[in-house]
Amino acid sequence: MTMQASATTVRITDGECWDRPSAVTRLLLGYGPLAGLVYLGSGVIQGLTRDGFEFSRHSLSLLANGPLGWIHVTTLIVTGLTTIAAAVGVHRALRGGRSWAGPLLGGYGAALVLGGIFVADPMDGFPLGTPAGVPVETSLAGVLHLAAGGLGFACLVGATAALARRFGREGRRGWAWSSVVAGAVVLAGFLGVASGATSALAVLGLWIGVATGWAWLAAVSVHLYRRTPHPTRPRV
Repeated sequence: MTMQASATTVRITDGECWDRPSAVTRLLLGYGPLAGLVYLGSGVIQGLTRDGFEFSRHSLSLLANGPLGWIHVTTLIVTGLTTIAAAVGVHRALRGGRSWAGPLLGGYGAALVLGGIFVADPMDGFPLGTPAGVPVETSLAGVLHLAAGGLGFACLVGATAALARRFGREGRRGWAWSSVVAGAVVLAGFLGVASGATSALAVLGLWIGVATGWAWLAAVSVHLYRRTPHPTRPRV
């Protein structure tokens, strides 16, 4: 076996080269599906085991309150960081043309981190002992959490639009339209709760929007992963 280094590749045998940029891009894109699995998996487990939490009434953000709130805080920060990693992978995979998709996805990840740092105010009976309905007074952390949430959803919807445009230019109409639909579902879910509605229907809409956003990110990451050349290629 022989090894010969260059700026972007390393010869690992007489017949193969290792393409470092492709390897890094594919590695980062792998965080796309992981981010959604961490967020939804952790959220569902917590929601099923935390006393007083009801999926039909409460958003996952409320899980950051109470003695076990640190679990959801950690979940938000870890998910945000993995989303940022995936965003870098998307940006690298789309290097052949200008697109705001990567930076906007990075903004979504940063908003998740901020959402973990600034905890949502308790409300509507959670944690146990909290009065029903919206809080009478909103804390600074609660306001910043809402602002981070709004920024995050805006970035995610913007990313779906940016990738829809990119896919459209490439002639990938299926991916373009699926990105448009995903963005519309995410936006509708956010606007439902942003309007102040606390009904079970509004909460369900938010759940659908959040799940759709993560599913879209996972699908796009896998798609771009497959488009990225395998790092091991024949030596020319």
